[in-house]
Amino acid sequence: MFTGIIEEIGHIEQIIRGQKSVSLTVRASKVLSDAQIGDSIAVNGVCLTVTDLSGSHFTADVMAETLRRSGLGQLKKGSPVNLERAMAANGRFGGHIVSGHIDGTGSILRMEREDNAVWVTISAEDSILRYIVEKGSIAIDGISLTVAYVDDTCFRVSVIPHTAEETTLLRGRIGDIVNLECDIVGKYIEKLMKPPREGKPPEPITMEFLAAHGFS
Repeated sequence: MFTGIIEEIGHIEQIIRGQKSVSLTVRASKVLSDAQIGDSIAVNGVCLTVTDLSGSHFTADVMAETLRRSGLGQLKKGSPVNLERAMAANGRFGGHIVSGHIDGTGSILRMEREDNAVWVTISAEDSILRYIVEKGSIAIDGISLTVAYVDDTCFRVSVIPHTAEETTLLRGRIGDIVNLECDIVGKYIEKLMKPPREGKPPEPITMEFLAAHGFS
């Protein structure tokens, strides 16, 4: 589990490509201060498992499904990437609930400066846009951001100077692919509200229903 508050920008040191998968070696510093093999580190918002550690580098395997769902397959040696360690139980929750499981990708349409901030417009498919709501949360390449506008083809976020300096988002160019993870709450609600396959109406949402499904 992550919060979408990026800890540092790392760089791809090596990419070993398999038939349908890759192994990434990432140069980093802060996220490795207490890292161990088996830990989770979000790379551009994708939760990866550390398989090897060596000084200022860590290695993680990326399976075929992750490459299909995300933009990790487009990374090259030297590419900057957003890094975040899994959330500590005793830490502050500064962003929103981010699982590191990407819903899909979007494409940067426009970047427009407004005083000290930059508006970023991103196009996405309807299967992703359906879960994006104005003033809701979205993770873009692992960055927790607030949605300021959404329609049937795109959404917009405003990026403050601190976020611009600490992440890779404004280093992107028009047409670049970004990883998107929608707020997890909407997806769970949709699943709970769907009628069973046999066609019975959904159960009413009561305190008893919520408790029975783990929301006590």
